[in-house]
Amino acid sequence: MAALAEQDSGSAARILAAARELVLKRGIKGLTVAEIAERAHVAKGTVYLHWSTREDLLVGMFARDFLAMLDAFTEAIAADPDAARPSRLLPLLVRHTVEHPFVRALQIEDADLLGALTRHPRTTRLREDLGPAALMYIALPVWREHHLARTDWTLDDQAYALDALLSGLLIAATGERVLPVVSVADPARVSAAAVTALLGPETPGHGDVQATAEAALTAIAAKRDVLLDSIGKRED
Repeated sequence: MAALAEQDSGSAARILAAARELVLKRGIKGLTVAEIAERAHVAKGTVYLHWSTREDLLVGMFARDFLAMLDAFTEAIAADPDAARPSRLLPLLVRHTVEHPFVRALQIEDADLLGALTRHPRTTRLREDLGPAALMYIALPVWREHHLARTDWTLDDQAYALDALLSGLLIAATGERVLPVVSVADPARVSAAAVTALLGPETPGHGDVQATAEAALTAIAAKRDVLLDSIGKRED
């Protein structure tokens, strides 16, 4: 498995930090490799030692945000298997999406921040492989098997409805909405209740929650390995 550039190079770490700072401050439009290099206090050519193009650098930076989110899920579920329950995992997904700015930007297609990369094939692939819809198709069969989600709907219908609910929760959490703001004291509690209302009550038997957590950790590890290999290959 390929190592990330910043794991072996201080200059690569500085370049990524500089690029992240600049993009979050002013967006991608008009941002140049020369500007990133100047902020990182390296020569322009040093950037190209690690990334062939500006696009490789920026998409790699987005991918690292998804990697950090997957690691956060792993940590939460390993520490508490109950976090793999839908009523816990879905609010956690919303929170971590909001906390990782490039994951958030890709999910809501924030063109002000992402510019031409908003719907670029490589960023679209990130969203399709690691976004809520993709995760639902991984999680729902496990939840259904272990009595954590109703089974009187087809999987496709259930995934569609759950993805729509998640999209709405993300819009509410990020403030990207045109409807009047409705405030609640505990959004996570309301989100959990909405998930339970959609998927039905959780009625796991002995060992079901632990089995669900183990399946979640295995799925996350597989996604992480593929993502890490993808980043590494781009930076070889």
